[in-house]
Amino acid sequence: MNVAIRYAAGSDIGCNRENNEDSGYAGARLIAVADGMGGYAGGEVASSTVIGSLRSLDTAAHSDDLVEIMGRAVAEANEKLRIVREERPDLSRMGTTLTAMLWSGESVALAHIGDSRGYLLRDGELFQMTQDHTMDELLKAEAEQAGQTADPAETSRLSHVLYRVLDGREDREPDLRLREGRLGDRYLLCSDGLSGPVDAQRIYEILSAEADPQRAVDRLIELARENGGPDNITAVVADVVESEHIGEPDAPRVVGAAANA
Repeated sequence: MNVAIRYAAGSDIGCNRENNEDSGYAGARLIAVADGMGGYAGGEVASSTVIGSLRSLDTAAHSDDLVEIMGRAVAEANEKLRIVREERPDLSRMGTTLTAMLWSGESVALAHIGDSRGYLLRDGELFQMTQDHTMDELLKAEAEQAGQTADPAETSRLSHVLYRVLDGREDREPDLRLREGRLGDRYLLCSDGLSGPVDAQRIYEILSAEADPQRAVDRLIELARENGGPDNITAVVADVVESEHIGEPDAPRVVGAAANA
């Protein structure tokens, strides 16, 4: 059976920010979310640079090469950040998270670095596909390996401190894996401006209730704003469907800072 994705994307400045440092992309073969950081202009430049670099992936690719293709593309995007940092010393502190998925039929490569997230709604259950690269999660994992429990006060203090991002420096390796997309799957990629104020239960409820991908995106962003909207909010939703039910794919959606780059 030939499958394809039906996709939607949205981004919002939130309630407390002066500019939108998030970027998102949704196309026939690629979906991605990047959450930039590093000052007023730095975050916008970082996220839009990475999304702009990855857009070239939205073409046909052999499934056997997907993970290698994705890994190489992320490395190239990180190299572009290095060049920007050299040309713009005022942006030396910039960086960005990235969560992206690249499709070829039923095969899909997932790349992840930082604390933007990837969720999968399958057979009525919601799964978080990614692990946040935050210091609190690192401490919890180290404590678990030692048969101990991490100090809650310490993990709470470090919950937003990232230890892995794309910032143009060496050794910025994302988590990479090959997954199988199944008919009926629904995927959500989002920045922490959504996953922070909106808990997994409410995400599950909205993804389950809203059949239309764009309506699901809009409702998730709306709920994040209702819950305070402390950060920029970006969401991409993709549904795996039979390709003959799609016809000509919609034009790619570029949102957030990348839409203005």
